[in-house]
Amino acid sequence: MSLRVGLRVLLGLAASACDSGSGRVPPTENLSAAPDTLVAEWANLPVAVSLGGGRWAVVAPGWDAATIADFRARSLTPLGGPKQRAYLHPSALFAVGDTIYLGDWGLRRTTVWSPDGRLLDSIPVADPLRGAFPHARDAAGQLYYEVTPLPRRDGSHNRDSAAIVRAPRSLARFDSVARLAPLDVMEMKRESSSRFERRVFSGTDLWGVWPDGTLWIARVGRAQIVSVDAQGRVTKGPELPDPVWEVTQSDRDRYLQGYTEDVRPKEADLPFALIFPPFTAAFAAPGQTIWLEKSKPMLDSARMIHVLDRAGHLIRVLQINGAARLIAVGGNALLLAEQFEKGVRLLQVRIPAAPRSVAGGSRNKGAGAR
Repeated sequence: MSLRVGLRVLLGLAASACDSGSGRVPPTENLSAAPDTLVAEWANLPVAVSLGGGRWAVVAPGWDAATIADFRARSLTPLGGPKQRAYLHPSALFAVGDTIYLGDWGLRRTTVWSPDGRLLDSIPVADPLRGAFPHARDAAGQLYYEVTPLPRRDGSHNRDSAAIVRAPRSLARFDSVARLAPLDVMEMKRESSSRFERRVFSGTDLWGVWPDGTLWIARVGRAQIVSVDAQGRVTKGPELPDPVWEVTQSDRDRYLQGYTEDVRPKEADLPFALIFPPFTAAFAAPGQTIWLEKSKPMLDSARMIHVLDRAGHLIRVLQINGAARLIAVGGNALLLAEQFEKGVRLLQVRIPAAPRSVAGGSRNKGAGAR
């Protein structure tokens, strides 16, 4: 079976999954409202978390910038003020309520901040975790880390699984909670050596933690949510109905154009994936919903967002038009980011009111049935 024929078969299976069972995929809702906009002079897309009330903590790692974006005040303010010395090179970011956790590889610690920019705590990196920063915290104060396999010269560690590790604030012990799927890699042979390298456009498992200590994992291989509660019990949600997008020659060409001519590799020197992953980003939102930013061909102008309940059932489908990417989800607004010639636009978009079936608590049980 050729790749193109195989993709048609997979698309047909996805379509039949949408129509099977007692329910259907929710209708697509277009995010058409005019966004509030702030502009930053950054050259790459940032990461962000919601602080509520039109305020977002935003980190641009390539610019060593940690900022509070306030759409009511129409301002971008450095976290801790312009003369702060608590961080040097911020990179990792998450929030618990409106408390900000900022990972800084320059000072090798995670600083904790109030929403008004006061330094509350400082958590050193844990040597047993090889410098990993926490990605989440539960209501009991336990921290959660993603620990990647030990590197090997030939890249073969990329075939191993990363671990999700839980630790108390004291960092006195470390418990492995779950493992993520290995990266999608390909052995690349060059001259007299070979190396296992991650395929371009391939995806990864993404995860978060609910306040009660339940870990949720968006599994890229089967497009489903897997939950692990505090006692270690595993629950699997339904497999989501997804189209399968082939990585085309146009996608590969567009990717290579991102390099300057003097360092641009040949297409044959890179391991490209055959298909795009089902999603590219995952966010936990207030109300304990999970938002998945779906993949799309690079030249398409519309991107879909799947909204799932805690168990992984599909309850809403939203559509974003244009080049903007989803970078954070709040209680009543989304934060998008879009690159342009002068930097990055931060776009705050109101989340439309949920359809009556969703607002009333009904669940699309048939979505994703196989």
